[in-house]
Amino acid sequence: MNKVTMLLSALLLTSTMVSAKTLVTVNGKAITQKDVDTELMTATQGRFNQVPAARQAAFRQQVLKQLIGKELIYDDAKKSGITKSKAYATEYKKLEKRIKKELAIQVWQKKVLDGIKISDKELKNYYKKNKEEFNEKESVHARHILVKSEAKAEKIISELKGLSGEKLKEKFIALAKKESTGPSGPKGGDLGYFAKGQMVPAFNKKVFSMKKGTVTLKPVKTQFGYHVIYVEDKKPSMTRSFKEVKAFIEQRLKMEKFKAVMKKKMDELQKKASIK
Repeated sequence: MNKVTMLLSALLLTSTMVSAKTLVTVNGKAITQKDVDTELMTATQGRFNQVPAARQAAFRQQVLKQLIGKELIYDDAKKSGITKSKAYATEYKKLEKRIKKELAIQVWQKKVLDGIKISDKELKNYYKKNKEEFNEKESVHARHILVKSEAKAEKIISELKGLSGEKLKEKFIALAKKESTGPSGPKGGDLGYFAKGQMVPAFNKKVFSMKKGTVTLKPVKTQFGYHVIYVEDKKPSMTRSFKEVKAFIEQRLKMEKFKAVMKKKMDELQKKASIK
């Protein structure tokens, strides 16, 4: 997956962050999918989709645990009187003073950024001149069951024989949750979509040779163990349309203009300021 595709995926993740699906409640306080997504985007600087597919589920789980921990500690802090203490008030004032300046800078910069406009002509010209940036490789959406022994993998494959369609998918998900030792196990072995080259060679070679809706007839051995693979979907190589990438192009061009505008403004402010 090229750099632009990964950035586009990050933008797509950002656009879906409006989801308020509650994942868990801690003493009555809801932790939503949006909360987890926001933390993931912050922790990876907007590049969560660059995290290997096999590690994404574990990363999400880790962030969720951290958010649960924060709620537990904050709840205990309130109950034990920390939030009403003199020490808390002192630290709060220090933080408030620091945030006041940082927030003013952020709002100022946002105002400058919002004032930058990109014409439709500029957007289309960029797309025409850089169309190759929006090419996407063939990708698959796969699930896998990872076990330590070949015998165990063969037993799982035998349990899936004769099944097809939704029955095969449902059985595979159930077995993944029960048997898989990989981090994606709790999610039914879901690895999401990934392009060629993102997985280890043996896994990559096998999964891209399979048809949609099929499962491996023999275990696939890698350095991690033995895999049973199910291909949920396949996408051919393609070029994203202008409509799909318009928002990304606009953001890129706005940021380029923003840098130039900021340099000009900083030069002007320095000339007017008294700096000794």
